[in-house]
Amino acid sequence: MQPNGAEVSHKTLVEKAPPLIELDTSQDDWVYPYPTDFKIHEHPIDEIRELKVAVIGAGLAGIIAGALLPAKVPGINLTILEKNEDLVLYFPCSISACANIIKGGTWFENIYPGVRCDIPAHVYQSTFSPNPHWSEEYAQGAEIRNYWQNVAKKHDVYSKVRLQTKVLGAYWEPERSQWRVETKDLKSGEETKEHFDFLVPAIGHFNEWKLPNIPGIEDFQGHLRHSSNWDPTFDPKGKRIATIGNGASGIQITPELQKVASHVDHYARSRTWIAGAFSPDAKDRQSTPMYIAQEQLKSFSDPKVYLEYRKKLEGSFWRNFDAQLRDSDLSKTSAQKFRELMGKRLADKPELLDQIVPDFPPHCRRLTPGPGYLEALTKDNLTFIQTPISHFTKDGVVTVDGVHRPVDAIICSTGANVDFAPPFPIVAGEYDLSRDWRPEGKFGFPYTYMGVATPGLPNLLQLHGPQSYGSSGTVPHSVETQATYIAKVLRKVSSQGISSIVPRKSAADAFVEYCDAFFPRTNLSRKCSSWANGRRPGGRIHGLWPGSAAHLTNIRREPRWEDYEYTWVHNDNIFAYWGNGVTKKEFDPESDMTSYLRLPEETDLRDLHERWWDL
Repeated sequence: MQPNGAEVSHKTLVEKAPPLIELDTSQDDWVYPYPTDFKIHEHPIDEIRELKVAVIGAGLAGIIAGALLPAKVPGINLTILEKNEDLVLYFPCSISACANIIKGGTWFENIYPGVRCDIPAHVYQSTFSPNPHWSEEYAQGAEIRNYWQNVAKKHDVYSKVRLQTKVLGAYWEPERSQWRVETKDLKSGEETKEHFDFLVPAIGHFNEWKLPNIPGIEDFQGHLRHSSNWDPTFDPKGKRIATIGNGASGIQITPELQKVASHVDHYARSRTWIAGAFSPDAKDRQSTPMYIAQEQLKSFSDPKVYLEYRKKLEGSFWRNFDAQLRDSDLSKTSAQKFRELMGKRLADKPELLDQIVPDFPPHCRRLTPGPGYLEALTKDNLTFIQTPISHFTKDGVVTVDGVHRPVDAIICSTGANVDFAPPFPIVAGEYDLSRDWRPEGKFGFPYTYMGVATPGLPNLLQLHGPQSYGSSGTVPHSVETQATYIAKVLRKVSSQGISSIVPRKSAADAFVEYCDAFFPRTNLSRKCSSWANGRRPGGRIHGLWPGSAAHLTNIRREPRWEDYEYTWVHNDNIFAYWGNGVTKKEFDPESDMTSYLRLPEETDLRDLHERWWDL
């Protein structure tokens, strides 16, 4: 910048730049002894190329990307495409747990009774925008939605979002080294095409809900809904209701309906573990709101007090990963502890315990605290049914033993798309992730390199997709570190003259081989139906990182650039991006050329000369 604040133009900088070598070439017979056809490109090395980046989805991951990427990637032109009418969330509350609500995902699309986060709210928040004002230990959906929307407002994410814009497909055009993204404006119906340098899907994997494939479902004439498509006008009071499924949503919604319905038939074909809190430092969930004491809330007004509280609570979520390991002492004691806890909650009907406790160990499928769930099963107005459903009738449900149970309403909590395949085509050459990641597809599972990219699909970076988070730690931290990894890729591309970047197949194959060798060591590989194995017991584990959250964080710290293949903006020389041998910064009289000089007490040798923004 000049003293008056005006920008120094590129042309001015080049004109001011002194020649690097002064050679007398006036003699006609002068010949440079090292001839080359390569011509120096007349630009400073720190003249960053703009990158157009499209993030798909404005849930928790999209919001974090909208906050972090502009701060970490100079020159980024970021657009976030969201099909709903406001920012949204569709994410598990914990790394291995999911309760659901925000627009465009979990915390918008899930508004059923009892929906709330099943880990403490003080853990389910960004690391960079903490909220000391949570009203409950385990926040309800509306409060979580409001928090994340406020984060988006604080960090100007809304200005980058196109709401009510549905992605129809994305197609790689190699001649342009860009993605052609086709969208539909859901307000006007207009369809458009736009090109982007990078595509970052951040759509999660739980928001594509589906009704069960049960005969006669179209014949039922009562109220039929999926819990992820809850009708807020529906009044369950005094009605006969069937709830189907005992996953996270079913476990939350069933006790809430039992309180007000005349009778609930709860169909739960699968056995499940019911846990206490996910961390020894977190309070066990209860079936009633757990408001934070006013005295503690007041203490959080001191930032140091609140930071210490957060560090202790969140730190506990990083421990005890060995509970995931087969036959570990902690795995065995967890099973005993959970069985005792479940027995206490089923004290009024102890015969239910052996019907509910699984024959597989904890952590084979996701755990849930399920406050009030087991207690609801003991109530006189609830029937617990494990007999498979045969079909629906116009006024009820028939099980395979021929019993017909009439109901006024059926609420299905029967899961969602868990294969991670996107709900629209993402096509590059012969590959289409919407097809090839499905069991019948070319890959047959979500084939990735470190959960962030896939061979054959250049400039495609996944955010919070398959194998992108561990079985410990917290979701927000995991998304932030993955967004930071993506930022490093984008900085490299924009500053080093790279046109496209894609992982080597050999690197992705090695990653898959490591996963296949690691997961048999864990309870995830036991024969149970879970989203981590795509609901295929004994199937390949593809939902989680092969290791703990700390292990993942360590590996994500420094990208392995040798695992990637590149194409270049200028093919004449891979160092063409070096430009004319100078930087813009050195000719800007307002710039700080010695930002590395700090007070001795402010100097940390561990990051000295490593801060990328100090260049």
